[in-house]
Amino acid sequence: MENQEQQTSAANVLTQAIATKLDYLSTLQAAVQRGDDRQVYELLDRARYYQEIKQTRAKRSVNHLEELVDNIHPQISHYLSDRLIDYLGHIYPFFYYEEYTTGRFHIYFGNWWDRRLFGELDVVNVQFNFDQTEFDKLRRSFELEAHHQRLNTAKIEAISSESEKLQKLMDAQPVRDNEKTKLREQLKENSQKSGMPWESGKIKDERQGIIDQLTKLADEDEQALNAHKTIKANDDQILVLSKEDTILNYEKQSIREAFDDFEHFQARNQSLYADYLNSLVGKSSSEGGVNVDD
Repeated sequence: MENQEQQTSAANVLTQAIATKLDYLSTLQAAVQRGDDRQVYELLDRARYYQEIKQTRAKRSVNHLEELVDNIHPQISHYLSDRLIDYLGHIYPFFYYEEYTTGRFHIYFGNWWDRRLFGELDVVNVQFNFDQTEFDKLRRSFELEAHHQRLNTAKIEAISSESEKLQKLMDAQPVRDNEKTKLREQLKENSQKSGMPWESGKIKDERQGIIDQLTKLADEDEQALNAHKTIKANDDQILVLSKEDTILNYEKQSIREAFDDFEHFQARNQSLYADYLNSLVGKSSSEGGVNVDD
């Protein structure tokens, strides 16, 4: 009798657990069917929803029901992307999105030539996952403006300085040739000297000094021989860096037009989840469009 009661109790517990999961899935299904994206987001992360939207802790205990749909996040992301990308198109008019596989979106900054791949859009969590290197370039570019510099100003100046030195080496070839002729004559004279024994050290030091000067000139000759190739490579590198600075200027201008400054841009990124979900209140499935690259 006791075993039967235990079995019945266990069955009831299991039945309730299954019913809870089924209720969660059916509620999510109904929200999708009526186009209630706000409730879909609530069901995907109830704790975050209550904290950022209700501004209180979740009223229900943690039951990990969201894990039931972990393996279909790509499909959920694909479904939720239409309305989210339409919303982002109004707030961030300079971002463009490409769904490179189901539910995963690349972010591109701008629609101009050589635009940058700037990161990924996480639709399920309503957040930008910016490429840290590219994002740091943009942030640093804003900071350097206070010093009237661009991101690559220092690099371009250093490369230009190197090219100037190489050009001077090339231009000074006749001077070096003349100097080498004189030094060789001095070396010849040195080898013909036959002073007193106590003067041998002085003669030897003099000879070594001449050899050192000839070696230095030979090194400069070798650098001058490769200078044309190096200067061409430097010019190509300066062109790349200058293009990057130009693109960064486009990006900064776009951010200023939409947010006034970089700080407001950052603040909006941080509040994106709450801002977007609050905008969904009362929205139906018939609303929304898409701003996605084909």
